[in-house]
Amino acid sequence: MTTADTATMRPALAAAAQQLGLQLSDTQFDQLLAYLGLIQKWNKVYNLTAVRDPQAMLTQHLVDSLSLLPALRRHADGSPLRLMDVGSGGGLPGVVVAICEPSIDVTCVDAVAKKASFIKQVAAELGLKNLHGEHARVEELRAAPFDLITSRAFASLLDFTTLTCQHLKPGAIWLAMKGQHPTEELAALPADLDVFHVEPLQVPGLDAQRCLVWIKPRA
Repeated sequence: MTTADTATMRPALAAAAQQLGLQLSDTQFDQLLAYLGLIQKWNKVYNLTAVRDPQAMLTQHLVDSLSLLPALRRHADGSPLRLMDVGSGGGLPGVVVAICEPSIDVTCVDAVAKKASFIKQVAAELGLKNLHGEHARVEELRAAPFDLITSRAFASLLDFTTLTCQHLKPGAIWLAMKGQHPTEELAALPADLDVFHVEPLQVPGLDAQRCLVWIKPRA
């Protein structure tokens, strides 16, 4: 990503953050744009995204992931939490969460080794001590349990919850980023899961439906 690209994108990113009600520091804006530059730089090697245009990447990846933050902040309320991002690919939304929420320890899990390696590289280059990349099939991952488990276009809600349920702490929740309201996927969930909120997400600059599905095990 060129210096000109960065100069053009920074105001757009700042405006999107403002629309979402997010207060971010100059350092966080710098890190978000540096992350976008790393995606562009390594995309041909790691096949991180089919999106190639920098402006489209900004909206479809960065801003789309930022739309999760208001809900996440309401839930976390500044508490130190451990979050697992499943099928993270190039780190969306996990890297964005790690940049914007230093109190949240983020582990991005992907079954493709080079994508997990990319996350580790991002963590090193951006100095994100709260970001970790894990190469594993999530159902085979060995890790301490998490407070939050997120996904963005990873799998159906049934597969997402089934494959990751062993990684939930008591009282933990799933947050699934989806496009249109996933009526059929919700109907397929078992009775021992409680879908306690389906929240519409407004993504600045993106003319598409988005929602966030909150799920927890029934007590």
